[in-house]
Amino acid sequence: MAAEERLDLPVVGERQSLREQVAHALRAALVTGEMRPGVVYSAPVLAAQFGVSATPVREAMLDLAKEGLVEAVRNKGFRVTELSDRDLDELTEIRQLIEVPTIARLADASRAEEFERLRPVAQRIVDAAERADLLAYIDADLRFHVELLSLSGNAHLVEVVRDLRNRARLYGLSQLSARGTLPDSAREHLLLLDALKAGDREAAERIMGEHIHHVRDIWAD
Repeated sequence: MAAEERLDLPVVGERQSLREQVAHALRAALVTGEMRPGVVYSAPVLAAQFGVSATPVREAMLDLAKEGLVEAVRNKGFRVTELSDRDLDELTEIRQLIEVPTIARLADASRAEEFERLRPVAQRIVDAAERADLLAYIDADLRFHVELLSLSGNAHLVEVVRDLRNRARLYGLSQLSARGTLPDSAREHLLLLDALKAGDREAAERIMGEHIHHVRDIWAD
């Protein structure tokens, strides 16, 4: 069994509940692959890194367990669940089936103002990629896609996609960042907004499909 490593975790504050903040930070560590499958993480050890008591950390880990991201290990802590290539392929297929047609239907020049409101978020994704801030990248990326999908008016669809994204692990982000190619992927968000503003459904469908495909490549990297 792999040894537990110290993680680069932030000290949490008080704007959100500690449980929510810890869950958010741990989810980000899971998505970037900083927390690795096969490693058992104990609530007290993580709590010491966060600078909080073990209770909110344990509660946050239980929340992540309900999402299928970790599994409880009796008297030891929580182990990150592993994703096989088949799991990743299936997640990608579901996202393609849901997100690509939904985004394509949004393409409408009359909604340009709605799309333009998302441009600062898209730019934050690019900025985070350029400075190799992976946690900020993931935060902005999730916000962008959730808010864009919310324009469909289907709250249940948004929650399904949010869950799919939370289950994913973008292990390849650090390699893309190290190679300097992460900003290229980040700029796809700006291109997507341009297509949507222009009412170009075909281009929006193509860009969104390619973007999800590139995310699968990141998983495989």
